[in-house]
Amino acid sequence: MSRAVAALTPAETSTMTPDEVVAFAEALSRIAAGGGGTKAFAAYLAQELGVTVLVEDAQWRHLTTAGSVASAPHSVRELLEESTPTSRAVRALRNGVAGAALPIFAGEAHFGWLAVFGPGLSPSSSPPIRLTASAIGVEMARERGGARSRKHTFWDRLLAGGYHDSIAAKDEATARGIALVGHYVIVALEVEVSDEANAAAEIGDVRQMALDAFRSEGDIGVVERAATLLLVIPAERSVDVANIRTAASLLPRTAARKHAKLKLSGGVGEQVTLLCAPRSAEQASNAMVIGRRILGSGNVCAYDDLGVYPLLLEGSSAQSLQNFAQRTLAPLRAYDEKHQTELERTLALYFAVGENVKTAAEQLCVHRHTVFYRLRQICDICRCKLENPHDQLTLRTALAIDALTK
Repeated sequence: MSRAVAALTPAETSTMTPDEVVAFAEALSRIAAGGGGTKAFAAYLAQELGVTVLVEDAQWRHLTTAGSVASAPHSVRELLEESTPTSRAVRALRNGVAGAALPIFAGEAHFGWLAVFGPGLSPSSSPPIRLTASAIGVEMARERGGARSRKHTFWDRLLAGGYHDSIAAKDEATARGIALVGHYVIVALEVEVSDEANAAAEIGDVRQMALDAFRSEGDIGVVERAATLLLVIPAERSVDVANIRTAASLLPRTAARKHAKLKLSGGVGEQVTLLCAPRSAEQASNAMVIGRRILGSGNVCAYDDLGVYPLLLEGSSAQSLQNFAQRTLAPLRAYDEKHQTELERTLALYFAVGENVKTAAEQLCVHRHTVFYRLRQICDICRCKLENPHDQLTLRTALAIDALTK
Protein backbone atom coordinates (compact mmCIF):
# COMPACT_ATOMS: atom_id res chain seq x y z
CA MET A 1 0.00 0.00 0.00
CA SER A 2 1.38 3.42 -0.95
CA ARG A 3 2.02 6.09 1.62
CA ALA A 4 -0.83 8.22 0.20
CA VAL A 5 -3.36 5.40 0.43
CA ALA A 6 -2.18 4.53 3.91
CA ALA A 7 -2.65 8.16 4.86
CA LEU A 8 -6.25 8.03 3.66
CA THR A 9 -7.04 4.78 5.48
CA PRO A 10 -8.29 5.53 9.01
CA ALA A 11 -6.18 3.94 11.73
CA GLU A 12 -7.47 3.72 15.25
CA THR A 13 -8.55 7.35 15.34
CA SER A 14 -9.38 10.14 12.93
CA THR A 15 -8.71 13.81 13.58
CA MET A 16 -11.95 14.83 11.90
CA THR A 17 -14.84 15.08 14.34
CA PRO A 18 -18.44 14.08 13.49
CA ASP A 19 -19.45 17.75 13.58
CA GLU A 20 -16.74 18.58 11.05
CA VAL A 21 -17.93 15.78 8.78
CA VAL A 22 -21.50 17.10 8.98
CA ALA A 23 -20.32 20.65 8.27
CA PHE A 24 -18.43 19.47 5.20
CA ALA A 25 -21.49 17.54 3.96
CA GLU A 26 -23.69 20.61 4.49
CA ALA A 27 -21.24 22.72 2.48
CA LEU A 28 -21.48 20.23 -0.40
CA SER A 29 -25.28 20.45 -0.18
CA ARG A 30 -25.14 24.22 -0.47
CA ILE A 31 -22.92 23.94 -3.53
CA ALA A 32 -25.35 21.48 -5.10
CA ALA A 33 -28.35 23.71 -4.30
CA GLY A 34 -26.57 26.66 -5.88
CA GLY A 35 -25.92 24.70 -9.06
CA GLY A 36 -22.14 24.60 -8.61
CA GLY A 37 -21.60 21.21 -10.25
CA THR A 38 -18.54 19.01 -10.48
CA LYS A 39 -16.10 21.88 -10.89
CA ALA A 40 -17.32 23.61 -7.72
CA PHE A 41 -17.22 20.36 -5.70
CA ALA A 42 -13.62 19.72 -6.76
CA ALA A 43 -12.60 23.32 -6.02
CA TYR A 44 -14.10 23.17 -2.54
CA LEU A 45 -12.32 19.89 -1.71
CA ALA A 46 -9.00 21.26 -2.95
CA GLN A 47 -9.42 24.43 -0.90
CA GLU A 48 -10.46 22.69 2.32
CA LEU A 49 -7.74 20.01 2.29
CA GLY A 50 -4.99 21.94 0.56
CA VAL A 51 -4.68 19.26 -2.14
CA THR A 52 -4.84 19.00 -5.91
CA VAL A 53 -7.96 17.35 -7.31
CA LEU A 54 -8.49 15.70 -10.68
CA VAL A 55 -11.89 14.41 -11.87
CA GLU A 56 -12.31 12.10 -14.87
CA ASP A 57 -15.36 10.30 -16.19
CA ALA A 58 -15.65 6.53 -16.63
CA GLN A 59 -14.13 6.83 -20.14
CA TRP A 60 -11.13 8.72 -18.72
CA ARG A 61 -12.17 12.02 -20.22
CA HIS A 62 -10.95 15.02 -18.25
CA LEU A 63 -13.76 16.85 -16.44
CA THR A 64 -12.02 19.31 -14.14
CA THR A 65 -8.89 20.03 -12.12
CA ALA A 66 -8.66 22.13 -8.95
CA GLY A 67 -5.88 23.23 -6.64
CA SER A 68 -2.32 23.32 -7.93
CA VAL A 69 -3.08 22.34 -11.52
CA ALA A 70 0.59 22.16 -12.46
CA SER A 71 1.18 19.29 -10.04
CA ALA A 72 -1.69 17.13 -11.39
CA PRO A 73 -1.10 14.44 -14.02
CA HIS A 74 -3.13 14.58 -17.21
CA SER A 75 -4.88 11.35 -16.19
CA VAL A 76 -4.59 8.65 -13.51
CA ARG A 77 -5.51 5.87 -15.94
CA GLU A 78 -1.92 4.66 -16.28
CA LEU A 79 -1.26 5.13 -12.58
CA LEU A 80 -3.75 2.50 -11.38
CA GLU A 81 -3.23 -1.22 -11.07
CA GLU A 82 -6.79 -1.80 -12.24
CA SER A 83 -8.73 0.72 -14.31
CA THR A 84 -12.12 -0.98 -13.85
CA PRO A 85 -13.34 -0.72 -10.25
CA THR A 86 -14.56 -3.88 -8.55
CA SER A 87 -15.12 -2.09 -5.24
CA ARG A 88 -15.38 1.43 -3.89
CA ALA A 89 -12.02 1.32 -2.11
CA VAL A 90 -9.32 3.96 -2.47
CA ARG A 91 -6.70 3.01 -5.10
CA ALA A 92 -2.97 3.43 -4.80
CA LEU A 93 -1.11 5.21 -7.60
CA ARG A 94 1.91 3.63 -9.30
CA ASN A 95 5.22 5.06 -10.45
CA GLY A 96 5.90 6.77 -7.13
CA VAL A 97 3.15 9.36 -7.61
CA ALA A 98 2.04 10.81 -4.26
CA GLY A 99 -1.71 10.58 -4.35
CA ALA A 100 -4.71 8.28 -4.49
CA ALA A 101 -7.82 7.72 -6.59
CA LEU A 102 -11.36 6.89 -5.56
CA PRO A 103 -14.00 5.55 -7.98
CA ILE A 104 -17.12 7.72 -8.34
CA PHE A 105 -20.36 5.79 -7.94
CA ALA A 106 -24.05 6.68 -7.83
CA GLY A 107 -25.99 3.64 -6.76
CA GLU A 108 -24.42 0.72 -8.60
CA ALA A 109 -23.34 2.80 -11.60
CA HIS A 110 -19.70 3.80 -11.99
CA PHE A 111 -19.33 7.32 -13.36
CA GLY A 112 -15.65 8.16 -13.08
CA TRP A 113 -12.64 8.80 -10.83
CA LEU A 114 -11.75 11.35 -8.20
CA ALA A 115 -7.99 11.64 -7.67
CA VAL A 116 -6.22 13.66 -4.97
CA PHE A 117 -2.57 14.66 -4.71
CA GLY A 118 -0.59 16.39 -1.99
CA PRO A 119 1.54 15.94 1.11
CA GLY A 120 -1.28 16.99 3.44
CA LEU A 121 -3.29 13.75 3.09
CA SER A 122 -4.16 12.10 6.41
CA PRO A 123 -6.84 9.87 7.96
CA SER A 124 -8.99 12.99 8.40
CA SER A 125 -8.89 13.48 4.60
CA SER A 126 -10.86 10.31 3.91
CA PRO A 127 -14.39 11.44 4.92
CA PRO A 128 -14.42 14.69 2.89
CA ILE A 129 -12.93 12.92 -0.14
CA ARG A 130 -15.56 10.19 0.00
CA LEU A 131 -18.34 12.72 0.53
CA THR A 132 -17.12 14.74 -2.44
CA ALA A 133 -16.96 11.63 -4.62
CA SER A 134 -20.56 10.82 -3.65
CA ALA A 135 -21.73 14.37 -4.40
CA ILE A 136 -20.05 14.30 -7.81
CA GLY A 137 -21.62 10.88 -8.46
CA VAL A 138 -25.10 12.27 -7.80
CA GLU A 139 -24.35 15.22 -10.06
CA MET A 140 -23.16 12.98 -12.89
CA ALA A 141 -26.17 10.69 -12.45
CA ARG A 142 -28.49 13.66 -12.89
CA GLU A 143 -26.84 14.47 -16.18
CA ARG A 144 -26.79 10.94 -17.49
CA GLY A 145 -30.16 11.29 -19.20
CA GLY A 146 -28.53 12.34 -22.46
CA ALA A 147 -27.77 15.64 -24.19
CA ARG A 148 -31.26 17.04 -23.67
CA SER A 149 -31.13 16.36 -19.95
CA ARG A 150 -27.64 17.87 -19.63
CA LYS A 151 -28.72 20.98 -21.49
CA HIS A 152 -31.88 21.31 -19.42
CA THR A 153 -29.79 21.18 -16.23
CA PHE A 154 -27.67 24.09 -17.45
CA TRP A 155 -30.61 26.32 -18.42
CA ASP A 156 -32.44 25.51 -15.19
CA ARG A 157 -29.42 26.51 -13.10
CA LEU A 158 -28.89 29.64 -15.17
CA LEU A 159 -32.42 30.92 -14.57
CA ALA A 160 -32.15 30.00 -10.88
CA GLY A 161 -29.09 32.26 -10.58
CA GLY A 162 -26.77 29.30 -10.01
CA TYR A 163 -23.85 30.79 -11.96
CA HIS A 164 -22.00 33.77 -10.52
CA ASP A 165 -19.05 33.60 -12.92
CA SER A 166 -19.46 33.85 -16.70
CA ILE A 167 -16.36 31.73 -17.28
CA ALA A 168 -17.74 28.91 -15.12
CA ALA A 169 -21.09 29.15 -16.91
CA LYS A 170 -19.40 28.95 -20.30
CA ASP A 171 -17.32 25.97 -19.21
CA GLU A 172 -20.45 24.15 -18.04
CA ALA A 173 -22.27 25.02 -21.27
CA THR A 174 -19.42 23.75 -23.42
CA ALA A 175 -19.34 20.49 -21.47
CA ARG A 176 -23.04 20.06 -22.26
CA GLY A 177 -22.71 20.88 -25.96
CA ILE A 178 -24.36 24.31 -25.71
CA ALA A 179 -23.14 27.18 -27.87
CA LEU A 180 -23.64 30.44 -25.95
CA VAL A 181 -24.02 33.97 -27.32
CA GLY A 182 -23.58 37.33 -25.61
CA HIS A 183 -27.21 38.37 -25.10
CA TYR A 184 -30.57 36.70 -24.52
CA VAL A 185 -34.26 37.48 -24.18
CA ILE A 186 -36.44 35.35 -21.90
CA VAL A 187 -40.03 34.58 -22.90
CA ALA A 188 -42.51 33.18 -20.37
CA LEU A 189 -45.52 31.23 -21.64
CA GLU A 190 -48.30 29.83 -19.52
CA VAL A 191 -50.99 27.44 -20.68
CA GLU A 192 -54.50 27.56 -19.28
CA VAL A 193 -55.00 23.83 -19.31
CA SER A 194 -58.43 22.86 -20.67
CA ASP A 195 -58.22 19.25 -19.49
CA GLU A 196 -55.99 18.07 -16.64
CA ALA A 197 -55.78 14.63 -18.23
CA ASN A 198 -54.21 16.17 -21.34
CA ALA A 199 -52.16 18.84 -19.57
CA ALA A 200 -48.77 17.31 -20.39
CA ALA A 201 -49.70 16.92 -24.07
CA GLU A 202 -50.95 20.52 -24.32
CA ILE A 203 -47.81 21.90 -22.69
CA GLY A 204 -45.73 19.75 -25.03
CA ASP A 205 -47.61 21.15 -28.03
CA VAL A 206 -46.99 24.72 -26.86
CA ARG A 207 -43.29 23.95 -26.35
CA GLN A 208 -42.97 22.74 -29.93
CA MET A 209 -44.95 25.71 -31.28
CA ALA A 210 -42.65 28.08 -29.41
CA LEU A 211 -39.48 26.38 -30.66
CA ASP A 212 -40.83 26.60 -34.21
CA ALA A 213 -41.69 30.29 -33.75
CA PHE A 214 -38.37 31.30 -32.21
CA ARG A 215 -36.02 29.59 -34.64
CA SER A 216 -32.45 30.63 -33.93
CA GLU A 217 -28.94 29.79 -35.06
CA GLY A 218 -27.97 29.42 -31.39
CA ASP A 219 -29.25 27.03 -28.75
CA ILE A 220 -32.64 27.88 -27.21
CA GLY A 221 -33.05 26.88 -23.58
CA VAL A 222 -36.40 25.60 -22.31
CA VAL A 223 -37.22 25.38 -18.61
CA GLU A 224 -40.58 24.02 -17.51
CA ARG A 225 -42.07 25.13 -14.19
CA ALA A 226 -45.55 23.69 -13.61
CA ALA A 227 -47.70 25.04 -16.46
CA THR A 228 -45.17 27.76 -17.33
CA LEU A 229 -42.47 27.49 -19.98
CA LEU A 230 -39.44 29.80 -19.83
CA LEU A 231 -37.54 30.07 -23.12
CA VAL A 232 -34.00 31.45 -23.18
CA ILE A 233 -33.62 32.83 -26.70
CA PRO A 234 -30.38 34.19 -28.28
CA ALA A 235 -30.77 37.88 -29.16
CA GLU A 236 -27.54 39.57 -30.15
CA ARG A 237 -29.05 42.38 -32.27
CA SER A 238 -31.94 44.81 -31.89
CA VAL A 239 -33.67 43.15 -34.82
CA ASP A 240 -33.48 39.82 -32.97
CA VAL A 241 -35.30 41.35 -30.00
CA ALA A 242 -37.97 42.85 -32.28
CA ASN A 243 -38.47 39.51 -34.04
CA ILE A 244 -38.81 37.66 -30.73
CA ARG A 245 -41.43 40.12 -29.50
CA THR A 246 -43.40 39.85 -32.72
CA ALA A 247 -43.26 36.05 -32.78
CA ALA A 248 -44.29 35.89 -29.12
CA SER A 249 -47.30 38.17 -29.67
CA LEU A 250 -48.57 35.85 -32.42
CA LEU A 251 -48.32 32.64 -30.39
CA PRO A 252 -51.75 32.85 -28.68
CA ARG A 253 -53.46 32.98 -32.09
CA THR A 254 -51.32 30.13 -33.38
CA ALA A 255 -52.21 28.05 -30.34
CA ALA A 256 -55.92 28.86 -30.71
CA ARG A 257 -55.91 27.77 -34.34
CA LYS A 258 -54.43 24.39 -33.44
CA HIS A 259 -56.43 23.88 -30.22
CA ALA A 260 -59.66 25.85 -30.03
CA LYS A 261 -59.89 25.59 -26.24
CA LEU A 262 -56.22 26.31 -25.58
CA LYS A 263 -55.50 29.74 -24.04
CA LEU A 264 -51.93 30.94 -23.94
CA SER A 265 -50.62 33.97 -22.03
CA GLY A 266 -47.07 35.19 -21.86
CA GLY A 267 -44.48 37.87 -21.25
CA VAL A 268 -41.22 38.98 -22.82
CA GLY A 269 -38.28 40.22 -20.75
CA GLU A 270 -35.60 42.70 -21.72
CA GLN A 271 -32.44 41.86 -23.67
CA VAL A 272 -29.74 40.91 -21.13
CA THR A 273 -26.30 39.37 -20.86
CA LEU A 274 -25.98 35.69 -19.93
CA LEU A 275 -25.65 36.06 -16.16
CA CYS A 276 -28.57 38.53 -16.05
CA ALA A 277 -30.94 35.92 -17.51
CA PRO A 278 -32.70 35.46 -14.11
CA ARG A 279 -33.68 39.14 -14.19
CA SER A 280 -35.11 38.85 -17.72
CA ALA A 281 -37.00 35.71 -16.62
CA GLU A 282 -38.49 37.63 -13.70
CA GLN A 283 -39.48 40.45 -16.05
CA ALA A 284 -41.10 38.01 -18.47
CA SER A 285 -43.07 36.35 -15.67
CA ASN A 286 -44.17 39.72 -14.26
CA ALA A 287 -45.18 40.93 -17.74
CA MET A 288 -47.29 37.80 -18.14
CA VAL A 289 -49.04 38.40 -14.79
CA ILE A 290 -49.64 42.10 -15.52
CA GLY A 291 -50.91 41.42 -19.05
CA ARG A 292 -53.36 38.81 -17.83
CA ARG A 293 -54.71 41.10 -15.09
CA ILE A 294 -54.94 44.22 -17.26
CA LEU A 295 -55.78 42.81 -20.69
CA GLY A 296 -57.13 39.37 -19.81
CA SER A 297 -55.96 35.90 -20.83
CA GLY A 298 -54.67 35.13 -24.29
CA ASN A 299 -52.08 37.93 -24.61
CA VAL A 300 -48.29 38.09 -24.64
CA CYS A 301 -46.94 41.39 -23.30
CA ALA A 302 -43.44 42.81 -23.48
CA TYR A 303 -42.04 44.15 -20.22
CA ASP A 304 -40.82 47.31 -21.96
CA ASP A 305 -44.34 48.11 -23.17
CA LEU A 306 -46.08 47.93 -19.79
CA GLY A 307 -45.06 51.36 -18.60
CA VAL A 308 -45.53 51.97 -14.89
CA TYR A 309 -47.23 48.64 -14.09
CA PRO A 310 -44.00 46.64 -13.48
CA LEU A 311 -42.91 49.31 -11.00
CA LEU A 312 -46.21 49.04 -9.14
CA LEU A 313 -46.04 45.25 -9.06
CA GLU A 314 -42.41 44.98 -8.05
CA GLY A 315 -42.32 47.77 -5.46
CA SER A 316 -39.36 49.51 -7.06
CA SER A 317 -36.65 51.60 -5.42
CA ALA A 318 -36.29 55.35 -5.84
CA GLN A 319 -33.52 54.81 -8.36
CA SER A 320 -35.69 52.46 -10.41
CA LEU A 321 -38.48 55.06 -10.41
CA GLN A 322 -36.07 57.75 -11.64
CA ASN A 323 -34.75 55.44 -14.33
CA PHE A 324 -38.32 54.73 -15.45
CA ALA A 325 -39.14 58.44 -15.69
CA GLN A 326 -35.99 59.23 -17.63
CA ARG A 327 -36.54 56.27 -19.98
CA THR A 328 -40.17 57.23 -20.63
CA LEU A 329 -39.51 60.94 -21.25
CA ALA A 330 -36.21 60.50 -23.12
CA PRO A 331 -37.77 60.39 -26.64
CA LEU A 332 -39.61 63.69 -26.06
CA ARG A 333 -36.54 65.38 -24.61
CA ALA A 334 -34.36 64.23 -27.48
CA TYR A 335 -36.88 65.57 -30.00
CA ASP A 336 -37.23 68.89 -28.14
CA GLU A 337 -33.47 69.34 -27.99
CA LYS A 338 -32.99 68.53 -31.67
CA HIS A 339 -35.88 70.61 -33.04
CA GLN A 340 -36.12 73.31 -30.36
CA THR A 341 -39.74 72.40 -29.59
CA GLU A 342 -41.73 72.21 -26.33
CA LEU A 343 -43.41 68.84 -26.49
CA GLU A 344 -42.58 67.80 -22.91
CA ARG A 345 -43.80 71.14 -21.54
CA THR A 346 -46.96 70.91 -23.63
CA LEU A 347 -47.73 67.41 -22.34
CA ALA A 348 -47.20 68.40 -18.70
CA LEU A 349 -49.38 71.49 -19.07
CA TYR A 350 -52.08 69.56 -20.95
CA PHE A 351 -52.39 67.16 -17.99
CA ALA A 352 -52.13 69.98 -15.43
CA VAL A 353 -55.15 71.86 -16.87
CA GLY A 354 -57.34 68.78 -16.97
CA GLU A 355 -56.70 67.96 -20.63
CA ASN A 356 -58.33 71.23 -21.73
CA VAL A 357 -56.76 72.13 -25.07
CA LYS A 358 -58.10 75.70 -25.08
CA THR A 359 -56.65 76.49 -21.65
CA ALA A 360 -53.34 74.85 -22.54
CA ALA A 361 -53.11 76.90 -25.75
CA GLU A 362 -53.76 80.15 -23.84
CA GLN A 363 -51.05 79.41 -21.29
CA LEU A 364 -48.60 78.38 -24.03
CA CYS A 365 -49.54 81.44 -26.09
CA VAL A 366 -50.20 79.35 -29.20
CA HIS A 367 -53.25 78.45 -31.29
CA ARG A 368 -55.24 75.44 -30.07
CA HIS A 369 -54.53 73.69 -33.41
CA THR A 370 -50.86 73.86 -32.46
CA VAL A 371 -51.61 72.04 -29.23
CA PHE A 372 -53.54 69.35 -31.13
CA TYR A 373 -50.59 68.97 -33.53
CA ARG A 374 -48.11 68.67 -30.66
CA LEU A 375 -50.23 66.04 -28.93
CA ARG A 376 -50.26 63.97 -32.14
CA GLN A 377 -46.48 64.33 -32.32
CA ILE A 378 -46.17 63.15 -28.71
CA CYS A 379 -48.23 60.04 -29.48
CA ASP A 380 -46.10 59.23 -32.51
CA ILE A 381 -42.80 59.75 -30.72
CA CYS A 382 -43.80 57.84 -27.56
CA ARG A 383 -45.75 55.20 -29.47
CA CYS A 384 -48.80 55.73 -27.29
CA LYS A 385 -52.40 56.95 -27.33
CA LEU A 386 -53.45 59.67 -24.94
CA GLU A 387 -57.01 58.36 -24.90
CA ASN A 388 -55.68 55.01 -23.65
CA PRO A 389 -55.86 55.05 -19.82
CA HIS A 390 -52.84 52.73 -19.47
CA ASP A 391 -50.61 54.89 -21.69
CA GLN A 392 -51.82 58.03 -19.95
CA LEU A 393 -51.06 56.55 -16.53
CA THR A 394 -47.51 55.81 -17.66
CA LEU A 395 -46.92 59.36 -18.95
CA ARG A 396 -48.54 61.01 -15.94
CA THR A 397 -46.48 58.90 -13.54
CA ALA A 398 -43.24 59.62 -15.40
CA LEU A 399 -43.91 63.38 -15.27
CA ALA A 400 -44.81 63.21 -11.58
CA ILE A 401 -41.66 61.26 -10.68
CA ASP A 402 -39.55 63.65 -12.73
CA ALA A 403 -41.07 66.68 -10.97
CA LEU A 404 -40.38 65.16 -7.56
CA THR A 405 -36.76 64.27 -8.28
CA LYS A 406 -35.56 67.42 -10.07
